[in-house]
Formats: sequence, C-alpha cells, structure tokens
Amino acid sequence: MKTISHIMPALALALPAAACAADDAELRALREEMARIRASFEQRIDMLERKLAQAEAQAGSAGTPDAPPQASTAVPNPSATSNAFNPDVSLILSASYGATRRDPDTYRITGFHLPAANLDEARPARGFSLAESELSFSANVDHLFYGQLNLSIHPDDSVATEEAFVHTSALAHGLTLKAGRYFSGLGYLNEQHAHTWDFADMPLAYQVFLGGQFNNDGLQLRWLAPTETYLELGAELGRGANYPGSGSKGNGAGAGVLYAHLGGDVGMSSSWRAGLSYLSTRPQNRNWGDTDRSSQAVTNRFSGRSRLWIVDAVWKWAPNGNATRTNFKLQGEYLRRTEKGDVSYDVDGASLGPATDLYSALQTGWYLQGVYQFAPYWRLGLRTERLHNGAVDYAANNAALLRPDYSPARNSFMIDYNPSEFSRVRLQLAQDKSRQGLSNNTLILQYQMSLGAHGAHKF
Repeated sequence: MKTISHIMPALALALPAAACAADDAELRALREEMARIRASFEQRIDMLERKLAQAEAQAGSAGTPDAPPQASTAVPNPSATSNAFNPDVSLILSASYGATRRDPDTYRITGFHLPAANLDEARPARGFSLAESELSFSANVDHLFYGQLNLSIHPDDSVATEEAFVHTSALAHGLTLKAGRYFSGLGYLNEQHAHTWDFADMPLAYQVFLGGQFNNDGLQLRWLAPTETYLELGAELGRGANYPGSGSKGNGAGAGVLYAHLGGDVGMSSSWRAGLSYLSTRPQNRNWGDTDRSSQAVTNRFSGRSRLWIVDAVWKWAPNGNATRTNFKLQGEYLRRTEKGDVSYDVDGASLGPATDLYSALQTGWYLQGVYQFAPYWRLGLRTERLHNGAVDYAANNAALLRPDYSPARNSFMIDYNPSEFSRVRLQLAQDKSRQGLSNNTLILQYQMSLGAHGAHKF
C-alpha cells in the first residue's frame, strides 16, 4: 500500500507532461506540413510570375496597333520566342496496288456527264502507285481565331490546296464562322478526308454529282442548337468553281449551300445522325466528252443551273459504348440532281455542230454500306450503290446525242487491319458495272499511315 501511495503521485505528475509532449509533437508536425505547403505554393506562384513576365515581354516586343510596346524587366526566353509559332503538323502517307479487268483508259460512267479532269480522278488505277498524301498545318491564331491548311500531294507530283481556312473559336450562341477554302458540310461523306473513308474510293453518286468532293472558296456559318438532341444548321456562300459549278464571272457567288443535321443516342450502345442538304450552282460553259449516235467523239458544253439534294443517315453501334473490341456502322446517302439550261453539241465542230438548244435532266443515285469490326484491329465492310439516268432531254439535240436507258452499279467488299488509329492496311474487291455492257472487276491493296498531330475524326 505504501508503494502504491508513492506511485500514484508520480503518475499524476507524469501524465500531464506526456500529454504536453504529445501536443508539442502534433503541433510541430502541423507546422512542418504548413511550411511544406507554403513552400510549394510559393514555388508555383514564382513559376507563374516568370511565365507571365515572359509572355508580357513577347507581347510587348510584338506590339499592337492600339498600344505601343512596353518595356519589361523580365529576362526573355530565346527558346520560347523562337517557338512562338508552333502549329500542329500532320502527314498522311498513302500508296496502293491496283488490278483491273478492263483498261482504265476506257473507263466511263454511262449516261452521266463528267469533265475530263473529274473522269481521270474516278478511273481505277493499275499497278503500284503513290496515292494522294496529305500535309496539314493547324493552330490557334489567338483567342478568337483558329487556322488550318491542308495540302494534297498527288501521284503526278502536283500539289493542290485542299483546304485553307480560318474559323472563329469564341462566337456566342453556338455560332461558328469559317472563311477561305474548305470541304463543304453538305451530305455526310463530303467533309471527310480520304484517309477517314471506310472504302478506298468514293461512291459513284459522289463522283457523278460532285466530282468526288465539293470544296468551295467562300464563307460558312454554322449554328449548334443548345438542345439535348444534336441539331446543327449550316449555310455557305462561295465561288463554286469546282464541279458541278464553274465559278462566278462577276461579283456574285457561284454556289450556295444549306444543310441541317440531327442526331442523338439510343440507350448506351447506339447513336445516330441524319441530314438534309441542298447545293445550288450556276455552271457556265461546263465541257464534257461524249460519243454521239454516229459513234463520233464530241465535246459538249452546258450552261444553266444545277440543283442537288442529299439525304444522309448514319447509325453506329458498340456494346455499352465501348468500340475498342467490336462495333458496327451503317451508312447511306441518296442524291437527287436537276439541271436546266442550254447544251451546245459538238463545240469543236468535229461532227455536225455546233448546235445549241434547251437541256433538262433529273438524275439520282445512292449508296448503302455497312462496316463491322469483328475483332480488335480487324474490320470488314460491304457497299452497294446505283445510279439512275432518270429523265434527260436535249431538245433538238436528241437526234444527235445518246440517252441510254442504263443504271450504273457497283458492289464492293473490303477488309482492313488497323494496328492503331494511325495506321491501316486495306484489301478491297469490287464488281464495277459503271459502263454499259462492260463489267469490270477491280482489286485494290492500300496502306495509309498518319504521322504527327491529328485531330479527332467527325461522327
């Protein structure tokens, strides 16, 4: 008992001392943690202040019309200054091997007028060839504008400006304005670059009604509605120099485009988009090669007005929205064109011409395709397509010019291997019945490789 009486006072004195020691340790830990946070925060503030000083120094050295250059005490960063213009650069490399049953030089699409340049582009190629490659530069100009340049490098070593435009990035109310040269937003496939196509070539309907793809020099205005369902409206006004137009000779526009796109999701696994587009052009002296009723090669010329309507629809499926292993896409478009004006028969005078009279035509075409990814990296696809000559009237020139009652058609099968989103190897087989009485079986083996920065593809 005496021992216990001695221990109890000692414990009474030791417990407060231990509690004070524990409190001191906790306080020290808190102070150390606060010191570390303060040091880290001060380092970040110091780094941001240095970056701000460098940016102010660069802006001051450039100067603006509204304010003279300002002196800065910040030390300029030579590497940052030299890389002030640092756009995204991408390069698409493509090549192919082609085999055809018929001579490509005899290729025609019966009943449809295509200028020589567009017909050459539509011809299937034989043997090994460097396909069209694409070089792209893009960057934000500032907080208001974004710019992009796409150059297409053709197998004949020629270089063409495919697109060169700026568009706004800060307009309110869902509006976007684009100016320059661009692929029109009409239809579904027209705006997509070649390396994003699911087949190696364009559908026949695009070839005969748009000359492949329709790009325009002008202005484009788009409005994206603030709704849960996707709704986009667009309008374009431009030169219309490319087929089916021929450009404006005066101060006005040679082409106008209107379109509406609507889309949404169905559950977790499906999504869709549908569209309606209208293109109006006024071609003047648009030439095309033809064969008359006497089997004489002649050159004819059309001047008047061309109107094209396009209805498009796309449906995509992927289990629970995950398209990495398996997915399916169903895509189709219907095109309807009317043309009215004058046709001059045999403008070179090789036969009986020239003779000019009224011309009117209503022609249609469509394609439907499905692409199924059955395993990671592997896809296969089927496409069927047809053109309809419809009603064609050459008035007095009906006696000289042919109006064949034939519907060109083509069926294609493809399988491709995509080890990543940057590379693709494709095999495509097709039975082409574009020319009356001459079926043409074709084979295309193709690769496409993407280098550098590349934006996400459209829906």
